[in-house]
Amino acid sequence: MSARTHKPHEVVEQALALSRADGCVVIADEQSTANLRWARNALTTNGVTRGRTLTVIATVDGREGTASGVVSRSAVTAAELEPLVRAAEAAARGAGPAEDAQPLVGDVPASPDFTDAPAETSSAVFADFAPALGESFARARAGGRELYGFANHELVSTYLGTSTGLRLRHDQPTGTLEMNAKSPDGTRSAWAGRSTRDFKDVDPGALDAELAVRLGWAERRVELPAGRYETLLPPTAVADLLIYQFWSASGRDAAEGRTVFSKPGGGTRVGEKLSGLPLTLRSDPHEPGLECAPFVVAHSSGGDQSVFDNGLPVRATDWVGEGVLRNLTTTRHSAGLTGLPVAPALGNLVLDGGRDRSLEEMVADTGRGLLLTCLWYIREVDPATLLLTGLTRDGVYLVENGEVTGQVNNFRFNESPVGLLGRATEAGRTEKTLPREWSDWFTRAAMPALRIPDFNMSSVSQGV
Repeated sequence: MSARTHKPHEVVEQALALSRADGCVVIADEQSTANLRWARNALTTNGVTRGRTLTVIATVDGREGTASGVVSRSAVTAAELEPLVRAAEAAARGAGPAEDAQPLVGDVPASPDFTDAPAETSSAVFADFAPALGESFARARAGGRELYGFANHELVSTYLGTSTGLRLRHDQPTGTLEMNAKSPDGTRSAWAGRSTRDFKDVDPGALDAELAVRLGWAERRVELPAGRYETLLPPTAVADLLIYQFWSASGRDAAEGRTVFSKPGGGTRVGEKLSGLPLTLRSDPHEPGLECAPFVVAHSSGGDQSVFDNGLPVRATDWVGEGVLRNLTTTRHSAGLTGLPVAPALGNLVLDGGRDRSLEEMVADTGRGLLLTCLWYIREVDPATLLLTGLTRDGVYLVENGEVTGQVNNFRFNESPVGLLGRATEAGRTEKTLPREWSDWFTRAAMPALRIPDFNMSSVSQGV
């Protein structure tokens, strides 16, 4: 019999009851997905999947400290449950003392729906979206363009129980929509994407209309050399850059002198001004439309997360406030090492504080510059400055006298998101966006467009 025939909260309770360790954390992740794919203006595949992953974390106290062992497995049967618990205990006993050891979290009110069945998605999530997509296919066909793309909806119900009495549960819906439009000869391509919780707030027809305009811009081709250009970064590109900055904002790494947030001579740059614009970079588990887990869920230790912090409540946090660096990510352990406040990483990211202006209005105020679509293949070059490199993709457009006049070649760029915040001369209206590069790992973001007066296009790329 599969453990999946048991309710997730029952599996958590059974695993905790089997534990012989000094401490135990059990995380059951119940996952369901539904997806659609299309090419050349026609649906190609669709599907629904279900699955469960069980993670057992055992802690063992010793004379030299507390050790931890973590084992995760999917499709665990009832007969495999006790061996899984024993494997975690064996891993803990075979490990040395954990550097990040802390008392397991306690005294957090139980989730009232902990014993409820998991939430599940299905093809019904596309009930309104699919017909609208079909209408978009017809319009694209009539307009001489081909649509490619996919829509994916995932719902994960996480059940977290501990030997200290925590019983917490969070349901996380994640929806992504990506669409490419191409000319029939394949020489022109444009991309658009959206992030959503339920596909009720995405309009494939609006995306198709946006892509049609971009394909029209691409009918005129202009070749430009590498160099520094005034550049408008759309929200998706800003998200990709600032998510990488967020991932690089470890308080411990900064205090140890290894990152862009390290202060010369020791300490961190918390309290320093990073931007002349009154921009605030923040996370909030209750941000409308971007809700994420209000407590720590850590399947492993490393970097800025610790299995000992599982269940620790998280709160709204300003990482940058009014242009000033306010917080870096910490666990309870690294906060103690650095003297920084406890500030666990959260599952969303918002940049606001710009003017209430659309990207189109920012284009209209541009004398000569570039308008990007998105970034791709982003990699770190230098952690000390957080210098990143990557490529532009699916449309770089020339703006002259407030109008888009054509498409230019793609570029490789070299820029630091911290440097960009410092040099940005305008930020527009904050809106929900889908980061293209990181959409497999981080989808809950809201960003404005940014105007950068001297974005470094370091070389010409031959990519589409």
